[in-house]
Amino acid sequence: MPVEPGSLFRLSGPSEADVNSFHNDGYIAYPDVFTDEARENLIAEITEYQPVRQYLARLDQNDGELKSYFIRPWNERQTYSDRLIDDPFITSLLRSTIGNDYHFCHSAMSIAPRGTGALPYHQDHHHWRHEHPINLAERDKYYVQILYYPNGFSLGDRNLNVIPGSHLVAPTEAATPDRMLAGEFDAEVGCPLKERRLSLPPGSMVYINARIFHAAEAKPLNSPQPFRIFAIDIFKEAGPPHRYTQEIPPDWMARADAARRKLFTREAYIEGCWTP
Repeated sequence: MPVEPGSLFRLSGPSEADVNSFHNDGYIAYPDVFTDEARENLIAEITEYQPVRQYLARLDQNDGELKSYFIRPWNERQTYSDRLIDDPFITSLLRSTIGNDYHFCHSAMSIAPRGTGALPYHQDHHHWRHEHPINLAERDKYYVQILYYPNGFSLGDRNLNVIPGSHLVAPTEAATPDRMLAGEFDAEVGCPLKERRLSLPPGSMVYINARIFHAAEAKPLNSPQPFRIFAIDIFKEAGPPHRYTQEIPPDWMARADAARRKLFTREAYIEGCWTP
């Protein structure tokens, strides 16, 4: 499909196979989907942000003790990172997979240097991990994470791992990733649940249902890549806030057009907001 004018991506929307992959496997991987201009400018915006510049200046002395840089919510966004929120390709993806009734939830950004440890298998659908009546009522609603990898990753080097189909397993205490990979839930899903290790070039993204179990491998000290950049935007189906649904900065709302205002107009999470 032709690219929409002003899009940061090489595609204008998902294919039928992509949509099927999202519903059946729980994710879609898009290698090298950013335009060259967008990839380069997004990397520049992130690495030239003053706190990140200060952090990166310390990497030459890193002996594995330097922790990952992490910020949530990621509010200090510049031109290209800001455009990600409602880029035509992203909007088309969301509407094609979960419908029109969704909100922007929150975002985060991190830098993983050499020596960063592994992130174990986990789910990020926050309504699944709390037994409050609101959470029980909201568990079947969509919670989508869009994972951006401007400088990519290789196998064995802070790569993303997923268990395709694991989002279809009912969220019980028994449904652990180890038991899934042992085949105990294959019958429930209707297919073998197997780990898939991904390797993606710079300018890639992964679009996932946050119910899917996913993990990240460690970044070795001898990695040829000094650091891996990771940014994430999260969108949720309309309804009560999730655990991290953020307050929208006033300047974001002030410059938002009508479509963005719809994305941003929802309740943010504060302690006690789930209590009537």
